[in-house]
Amino acid sequence: MKITPCAIADVLLIEPRVFGDERGFFYESFNQRAFYAATGVKLPFVQDNHSKSAKGVLRGLHYQLHHPQGKLVRVVAGAVFDVAVDIRPDSPTFGQWAGEVLSADNKRQLWVPPGLAHGFLVLSDSAEFLYKTTDYYAPEHERCIAWNDPTLAIQWPELDEPPQLSAKDAAGLSFLDACSD
Repeated sequence: MKITPCAIADVLLIEPRVFGDERGFFYESFNQRAFYAATGVKLPFVQDNHSKSAKGVLRGLHYQLHHPQGKLVRVVAGAVFDVAVDIRPDSPTFGQWAGEVLSADNKRQLWVPPGLAHGFLVLSDSAEFLYKTTDYYAPEHERCIAWNDPTLAIQWPELDEPPQLSAKDAAGLSFLDACSD
């Protein structure tokens, strides 16, 4: 596997070795020993999640105040623009974001460490998104930063219409308010 640090050095773009021929392809989507050796990340994964969303759906930017989740994310159908935002106050990249296109075609994965907010925008007609987490979902601790916060100035891909948001995501806090929480 190939590991490339992103704009936030702790956020890692992971490109697996894919073996393909006229019959199709094969790759290991996760191997704990190889992941640990390549990334140095030695956190356990305790939960797997799978979501499906339509084109233009934007989920995020989510984080948990307590029990922060590290996430290893990938797309198995379609394509998304995936974003991580550093909300760790003591981090040299506090307030910065990193974004990558993840798709079923490119088979890339993104490692989003604990303490970062995370979100994605669906670019294809629909997308199926898988992610492994290092802590359990704790809804009482979940928070959301507004996807279009001007302080963060995330460069989301252009859409024909405004993104589709859940009520929770539409009520996201500003980055400054979230960081004073």
